[in-house]
Amino acid sequence: MIGKIKGRLVQRLDDKIFIEVGGVYYEVCVPKTVSLKLADELGKDVTLVIYHYLQIDKNRALPILIGFEEELERDFFISFISVSGIGPKAALRAFDKPIPLIAKAIEEADTGFLMGLAGIGKQKAKQIIAHLQGKVGRFALIKEEPLEEKVEQREIIDEAKKILKRLQYSSKEIETMIKKALSVSDRIDSVEDLLNEIYRSSH
Repeated sequence: MIGKIKGRLVQRLDDKIFIEVGGVYYEVCVPKTVSLKLADELGKDVTLVIYHYLQIDKNRALPILIGFEEELERDFFISFISVSGIGPKAALRAFDKPIPLIAKAIEEADTGFLMGLAGIGKQKAKQIIAHLQGKVGRFALIKEEPLEEKVEQREIIDEAKKILKRLQYSSKEIETMIKKALSVSDRIDSVEDLLNEIYRSSH
C-alpha cells in the first residue's frame, strides 16, 4: 500500500492531480479544497498523504489513490467513510469544504451545514451525525487558512483565465496580466472586477 507520495506536481484539476515521481506519473484523486491549496504549486515538489484502496469494477480491481496534505485529514476521511452508505467516492465529492468545518458541524449537529456538502441530503446528514458525533472533535482543531476566500478567488481567477484564453491570449500573457492585476488591487470580488483591473493595468 502507498502511504505517501512526494514528487513534482505536473497537472491540477478540481478533483485530481498528476504527480511525476522518477518518470512515473501518478494520478491522485483529491478533495476540491486540497486541489485549490495546490493551485500555486505547479512544477514544484509536493508531498501528499495517501489513502489507497482498490475499486472493484466488474472483473478487475483498479487501484485508487486519494491525497491529503495532513495525516489527520486522511484519518478524518477514514472516519467519514465508516458511515454506512458513504464510500470513498461519495466522501471525496462531499469534501468540498474545509475538513475542520465539516468536523465542527458534526460535533455541533449542524444538519444544515452538512446538507450543503455535495451529495449529502437531510437523511444522510442525520446519519453522519448519529454515527460520528463525539468522535471527531480533534479534527476540528486542524488549522486552516481562510480557505473560503481563497476558494472564491481561485474560482474567479480560473474563470477569467478561460475568458482570456477564448480571446486568444497565450498562457504566459494570461499569467502575467492576472499577476499584475492582483498586485494592484486586493479587492477582487468577481470575474468582472478582475477583467476590469487587468484592462486598467495594461493601459
